[in-house]
This record gives sequence, C-alpha cells and structure tokens, in this order.
Amino acid sequence: MDTDVITLSGLRVHGRHGVFDHEREAGQDFIVDVALTASTAKAAATDDLAHTVDYGALADTLADIVSGEPCKLIETLAERLAAACLEDPRVRSARVTVHKPQAPIAHQFADVSVTIERARR
Repeated sequence: MDTDVITLSGLRVHGRHGVFDHEREAGQDFIVDVALTASTAKAAATDDLAHTVDYGALADTLADIVSGEPCKLIETLAERLAAACLEDPRVRSARVTVHKPQAPIAHQFADVSVTIERARR
C-alpha cells in the first residue's frame, strides 16, 4: 500500500488559546504544521484533485479551528486539528505540530510547540 505524505507547513492564524486571561483576551498568533499520510497514486494517475486531499480546503478548516473556540492548552488544540485532518477518509494518519512563539515565558526563547500523531483506527 502506498504511503505518501502531504505536508502543510507554517499556517499562521490568530487565536485566543491559553491558560491566562490576557492570552484569551488579546490572543496571539499560532503556527500549525501538518503532515498527512495518504495514497496519492490515484490523484497522480488521473491528475484530479478529487482523488487527493485539497490542502487549500484543509488550510481553511484548520484556520477556522485555530481562530475559533479557545482552549487552555495547545495539546487540546493539536488534538482538535488532528481530528479534523482524519475526517477525510483518504487520510491514514496525521502528524500535527502547534507552535506558540509568543507564549508567556519569562525568558528569551525561540518557540514552544506540541507535536502529536494520530492514526485512523
């Protein structure tokens, strides 16, 4: 069975996720990376978007989740995003990374992120 990877990296969306009230009030940018495993053989053979994951539509869905209902933890946000990826029956698994580069940390840092991997059961 083919195992191909469709990757969407660096999706930047303003959201209101965080433990602290000021994070939920002002919000901040989150960056999302997803890597989906799915067979792209039929899409390649037919040159037809209907046979693969439409990454434009996927980006819209993920952006709606990030900009939507707030959660306290980026782990929860990552779980919501992975579940959305797996709604497409062609997707076998999803690796989702949520970056929170403006996390409220009292020290200089480059990034904070959580990565989860979920597969179809």
